[in-house]
Amino acid sequence: MKHILSGIFAAALALSATVAQAQDKPPLKIGGILDMSSLYADITGPGSETAAKMAVEDFGGEVLGRKVQVIAADHLNKADLSANLARDMLDNQGVEMIYDVAASATALAAGEIAKARNKIIMFNGPGSIRLTNEACGPYTIHYVFDTYGQANVTGLAAVKSGLDTWFFLTADYAFGQDLEKDTSAVVTKTGGKVLGSVRHPLNTSDFSSFLLQAQASKAKVIGLANAGGDTVNAIKQAAEFGITKGGQKVSPLLAFVSDIDSIGLETAQGLLLAEAFYWDLNDETRAWSKRFMERTKRMPTSAQAGVYSSVMHYLKAVKAAGTTDSAAVIKVMKDTPINDFFAKNGKIREDGRMIHDMYLFEVKKPSESKGRWDDYKLVATVPGSEAFQSLEQSRCPLVKK
Repeated sequence: MKHILSGIFAAALALSATVAQAQDKPPLKIGGILDMSSLYADITGPGSETAAKMAVEDFGGEVLGRKVQVIAADHLNKADLSANLARDMLDNQGVEMIYDVAASATALAAGEIAKARNKIIMFNGPGSIRLTNEACGPYTIHYVFDTYGQANVTGLAAVKSGLDTWFFLTADYAFGQDLEKDTSAVVTKTGGKVLGSVRHPLNTSDFSSFLLQAQASKAKVIGLANAGGDTVNAIKQAAEFGITKGGQKVSPLLAFVSDIDSIGLETAQGLLLAEAFYWDLNDETRAWSKRFMERTKRMPTSAQAGVYSSVMHYLKAVKAAGTTDSAAVIKVMKDTPINDFFAKNGKIREDGRMIHDMYLFEVKKPSESKGRWDDYKLVATVPGSEAFQSLEQSRCPLVKK
């Protein structure tokens, strides 16, 4: 009996030591740099933080004996603040990976900090093609969409349908400029004409002078090279001024289901837009989106769905690599196809672009919708190999020519 009790006691001590050792390990921290309070808050913001936490919970909450901790900070749409947040997370808070970084200027700033420290950074909310071109890095991943893909899917479909003259309302920063440039290239290549453009400040409330210039151009399409609150306000004001009733088509070159919800189907009906994800695509997207909505009381945007997918892909790679070392983890991430509710046979290329299908949607008429969030009907599925910039066109220094 003494021997048995001694054995049980020794086993208990060993188990306690193992648990204590696991508890002594520092948590694996992943950090979101988000717009929590301004024009992109509905697109990313608290919803992106929630999506990251859902991924961690579904993964099991820990990896390599370390608890996984999700933190988030508000960059206030300021590039210098975004850089400082990235620096603090990586240098002082022990963050191993940064996710989302809504908005392109803030993403470019944070990306340079992560690149200098050889840390993985995954972009879900920003769109600038520069992130996988000139600003690419060995540990940079652009996961959800980019200006090239948005322009290629939306612009190509519009011109082919006869909407062949364009005027752009462009947000005056990296993302808007790239979106206008990429869409203009698609329009002219497909036989259309760009009649002009005007640039507006980020997060402006009054689009009247910009819309009047667009109206005067008599272009068939007014392309909105902006996002979030700017897109919502521009579409609403175009309707108020009677621009759409006058025959001109307003085309949001980047819009999310949260934007359409804000605008309302009465005003948004008939809009053509490109998205990387929609909650009502299939049983898998509906099941995950239902869980997300139970927490947030909103349907997820493509950026938020992409956060979940990318964080899960990262955690699986850490487990497979047996380390958080960036070089080892990124190799697994690039070698492993992505198959989940967000993407099928997704692939992270050498330039950091995650290749996956894109979708062209038309916004439903109020009479076609079964209720709130039932906003889109699918027009076309565009394979990732056709939607995104080819490696041959890439300006990323990492791409072997």
